[in-house]
Amino acid sequence: MKKFSFTMPQTLYDQLMAHLFPGDGDEHGAVIAAGISQSAGYIRFLARTVIEALDGADYVRGKYGYRALTADFVARASDYCARERLCYFAVHCHGGSDSVGFSVIDADSHERGYPALLDITNGGPVGALVFAKNAVAGSIWLRDGVYPLQGLTVVGPNVRRLYSSRAHAPRGANPIYHRQSLIFGAAGQDLLNKTRVGIIGMGGAGSLVNEWLSRLGIGEIIAIDFDKVEPSNCPRTVGATHWDAQVWLSAKEWAPLRRLAGLFSSHKVSVGARVAKMANPRIKYHAIVGNITTMETALLLKDVDFLFLCADRAQSRLVFNALVHQYLIPGVQVGAKVQVNRDSGRVNEVFAVSRPVLPFEKGGCLLCNELIPAKQLQEEALSDEERRAQAYVDDPLIVAPSVITMNAVAGAQAVNDFLLGYFGLFSDSVNKGYLMQFCCDRQWSSVECRAVDGCLHCGKTSASAFARGDRAGLPCRG
Repeated sequence: MKKFSFTMPQTLYDQLMAHLFPGDGDEHGAVIAAGISQSAGYIRFLARTVIEALDGADYVRGKYGYRALTADFVARASDYCARERLCYFAVHCHGGSDSVGFSVIDADSHERGYPALLDITNGGPVGALVFAKNAVAGSIWLRDGVYPLQGLTVVGPNVRRLYSSRAHAPRGANPIYHRQSLIFGAAGQDLLNKTRVGIIGMGGAGSLVNEWLSRLGIGEIIAIDFDKVEPSNCPRTVGATHWDAQVWLSAKEWAPLRRLAGLFSSHKVSVGARVAKMANPRIKYHAIVGNITTMETALLLKDVDFLFLCADRAQSRLVFNALVHQYLIPGVQVGAKVQVNRDSGRVNEVFAVSRPVLPFEKGGCLLCNELIPAKQLQEEALSDEERRAQAYVDDPLIVAPSVITMNAVAGAQAVNDFLLGYFGLFSDSVNKGYLMQFCCDRQWSSVECRAVDGCLHCGKTSASAFARGDRAGLPCRG
């Protein structure tokens, strides 16, 4: 049976709740225009826009029930969804708090109107949602039948999950996780076991994140990296051995033997899989030898629950940022940098960064905050020959300094942000934005995020890919 869920950004959810529950105890209505993400047997709807129905004009006394959306409002909203290639969802509220469901009158109205809406919106899907203050129920209409909504996830600093009624808590957590379940509870540990996480880049920072998530009891990890282990990776890549790097061959003077080292060395994702399985033998692990900038690889991450970017190329940042906003996936960019004066060899600055990126305005969009330089994107797109012809630096001896402890500072902050937000443990006064530690000064500083009108990732113009899911293209090479 097909499974359906809904994801909403915090900002849209707050707008919708303010409209549905203004404090008058009455019923109110709206329409959500949503993108869609389809996987095998699983469809996730992505709220892009809330179209509020004006009481007394768009939402009026019903012919069959208490209130209903007017035919004119439905026509305008469904036409908008058809033109924008979005899915139409009618919304209203009921009383109560922790459980909700459609009335018989609601179900009859769906039978009367939704077959026609499927035609108007070019096959939909279309549907309906009914909210209580802490619950939601839904029905999804497709050409081949009607399906229930499994639940709705609100993505903000704190992730919130709504269902039609309170879920039954598991009886107890696995004793292995007893100490951390004292924080998250048995239900929290069960949630971790059902969680899918993506990691882009399995070098210094990514390998640390990978081990920590595995030891926490994450149920599924999709790790992506095309690179192999080199001798210089061993000091900072968790689990990497001299055998993985073929150190004994890479040190040989004869070039063919050094080339053999590259041929027989292990992929970083293979090392990550070994580390994860040692920490949690039951984990479902996908070690993807690939490049996130290719479409086939990027789409493997479109339905993860959280995304870690542990690679520092501008093209990787671009695809990560697009995935976060186009598919409404919370994520974080992790990194550490040592700035060294190449002439004197003096260390100028050492800093570690954890940049949460959430899919809403001022949520940390890397494009809006000028962290995806166009010049660097252009340079990375060049072939080696083109780069040399344009006199870009191409010296294999010039590499960025890196130390495992500095990666650990950034990675630990990022994983803590994931955990606390995923379980709704952030306080209302949580410090939003990016965090940066200047290691030489032992100082943390926060950076307030900004938003740029018309952004192609987080903006709401017709040109933006925000919450469009499969109905927009990712900025990949092919």
